[in-house]
Amino acid sequence: MLEIKEQPAAPAGPEPAAFEGWKAKDLLDTDTLSTANIETIMETAEAMREVRARPVGKVATLRGATVATLFYEQSTRTRASFEVAAKALGADVVNLSASGSSVEKGESLIDTVRTLEAIGTGVIVIRHKSSGAPYLAAANTSASIINGGDGTHAHPTQALLDLFTMRRHVGSLQGRKVVIVGDILHSRVARSNVWTLLASGARVVLAGPPTLLPRTLALSGELGGCEVTADFDDAIAGADVVMALRIQKERQEGGLIPSLREYIRGYQLNAT
Repeated sequence: MLEIKEQPAAPAGPEPAAFEGWKAKDLLDTDTLSTANIETIMETAEAMREVRARPVGKVATLRGATVATLFYEQSTRTRASFEVAAKALGADVVNLSASGSSVEKGESLIDTVRTLEAIGTGVIVIRHKSSGAPYLAAANTSASIINGGDGTHAHPTQALLDLFTMRRHVGSLQGRKVVIVGDILHSRVARSNVWTLLASGARVVLAGPPTLLPRTLALSGELGGCEVTADFDDAIAGADVVMALRIQKERQEGGLIPSLREYIRGYQLNAT
């Protein structure tokens, strides 16, 4: 006779005490996070990393919740990472893309997020080609909105993951020199990284061709600014971390570099 044993419930996920005071409904950019918020996220990520190393790397923190990924741009790593993360926390996941959805019939972003909310979705991860789209969504739904990248504006979860990775390799970033090189002007990743790095006490240097560097870098709060240079060799001298960004061809309106070969000649990072 086949005996069916009841499976033990998944353990609850890590819940640092600092989350007790967490008030934010959404995660739209890193500049909305205090240094205490960032530290709490780092501690929780470390706890979840240990959970993922177990034979059954899942917890029941979001059991019964539904998370939707709503992507208006192509994505592999971000979409897959969110799906894996949500399932590791015990949530059900609904994956949506603009192609093949009612968006192709003219449904607006607001209507889409309200529809998802109406069918019980509690968290919506949005990637959109237009800067500010997640903010519009957040203002029109009670569901929590996570920005998975909006235009050239922000990519907060990428920046938080980058920070977590840096800390695992070099420890505290206080006083560390971190260089970001590449297409800074069009990079939402660079913008979100700048805030978390400065908040962590790092010295941030932005390097790239003059046409791909922002003339000014607006930051909320009083964290100070970044060093900006077109001299890559000078930028990486004494660096603790170098982050290389790709050229955002899809976001450029015209030829901002003579050629890819010329760019590589001046800004390629290699073993030498």
